Amino acid sequence: MPNSAFPRLAFSALASNTHSKPNPATLPPRPPPSSSAMAASSAPLSFSASASSLPARLRLAAPAASCAATTRRRRPMVVRAKIREIFMPALSSTMTEGKIVSWAAAEGDRVTKGDAVVVVESDKADMDVETFYDGIVAAVLVPAGESAPVGAPIALLAESEEDVALAVAQAQALSSGQGQPQQQAPALSDAADSPPPPAAAPVAAAPAAVAAGTKGVATPQAKKLAKQHRVDLANVTGTGQFGRITPADVEAFAGIQPKPKVAPAPAAAPVAAASSVRAVPQAAVLPPVPGATVVPFTAMQAAVSKNMVESLSVPAFRVGYPILTDKLDELYEKVKPKGVTMTVLLAKAAAMALAQHPVVNASCRDGTSFTYNSSINIAVAVSIDGGLITPVLEQADKLDIYLLSQKWKELVKKARAKQLQPNEYNSGTFTLSNLGMFGVDRFDAILPPGQGAIMAVGASKSTVVADKDGFFSVQNKMLVNVTADHRIVYGADLAAFLQTFAKIIEDPESLTL
Repeated sequence: MPNSAFPRLAFSALASNTHSKPNPATLPPRPPPSSSAMAASSAPLSFSASASSLPARLRLAAPAASCAATTRRRRPMVVRAKIREIFMPALSSTMTEGKIVSWAAAEGDRVTKGDAVVVVESDKADMDVETFYDGIVAAVLVPAGESAPVGAPIALLAESEEDVALAVAQAQALSSGQGQPQQQAPALSDAADSPPPPAAAPVAAAPAAVAAGTKGVATPQAKKLAKQHRVDLANVTGTGQFGRITPADVEAFAGIQPKPKVAPAPAAAPVAAASSVRAVPQAAVLPPVPGATVVPFTAMQAAVSKNMVESLSVPAFRVGYPILTDKLDELYEKVKPKGVTMTVLLAKAAAMALAQHPVVNASCRDGTSFTYNSSINIAVAVSIDGGLITPVLEQADKLDIYLLSQKWKELVKKARAKQLQPNEYNSGTFTLSNLGMFGVDRFDAILPPGQGAIMAVGASKSTVVADKDGFFSVQNKMLVNVTADHRIVYGADLAAFLQTFAKIIEDPESLTL
């Protein structure tokens, strides 16, 4: 009887303990159950205790603990790219494409983050391009001497040696994708005569689109259209240069018919007519002279040409002013042994004059407003091998001539080596061009885009001068011509600036303060 009643007592004790929670030390010791009692009651006890004997608090805590364990097991998934693309960077605000000068890392070389892997020629300088990742240079897509647009892939970087083969295959797919539009062009032109072939052309192009589903570079407008129409750019084949995805590619993938250009047709006719009129004189000049050699522009020469053409749209005017330079020449002889050049003295004088006439240091960037610059940054034109560049002396009005000379030497050295940073040649607010060292007595300079004025300085030469009393003497004189943007700088403004500049040059003691 005790053996058969013991399990029931044990169960009731378990049920009561879950509510009252007595101290285990106060409970009386229990005799060990017999083997028959345990065999008869173990199964029911296990089932009932797990199903109904646990209180509500414990039954609710069990799912919560399970959820907590599940939450702990869930870790953020980290996706690590095996192959990364090295893109053509934008080294300046005006750069649209870059030329590969040389590769510092060859295929198969292992590089680390921060290493210079390639030297790129921008429109103003040659700059080292660093990698942002560790890896192996698996494939070079653009060899030295060739150009690529900004944002286009120029090399593939593999994470490990096992991924090199995959990167090489991806490079071959990208190169085949670049040649695909040229190969399909004759087929499309031949198929225009008969209706059946165009229907078969998209079917034949479908496998190529899947094969070319690599990571391509899309234009901003193409990305916007892809987001609007929910198109995955990974599945779109780019037909632009170097496989670049264009808006037309996104529209074609989404099945969107291009809008017919009916309304702009009348307006396009005058434009076409105007371009044809302009093309007539160009056609008479374009044919080369027999025996002549045609050499294309470098990136820097193309940038200079583009800026000069843009400057023709600015309504500019020119004002000249004669200045006596005897005292300036004496000061130059004193400071020349200390490394101060005449260009630095002229830049310092111009900066001091601009501080008194801020409108000449201003610019008109949108055609409707003045932009007054808080800093006086003097850009000085420097001729280098294969082009022209304007290193900038920043805060020239706040630095003495010795600090300016030291900074100028560093800028010229970097300019000769084509190592100027963008902020060292595109932050000028006023430009100085000095040809006096070549014996040029006068010349006019072309206004750079985005600036209000440029000063052209000629050589200082001995001239017979009559003073206010009518006495003649021989003094040194130079001619200065300033070209200014007439939208913001008027004739009286420029004349007042030149008067201030002449006073500083003719009494240059303030330059040494």
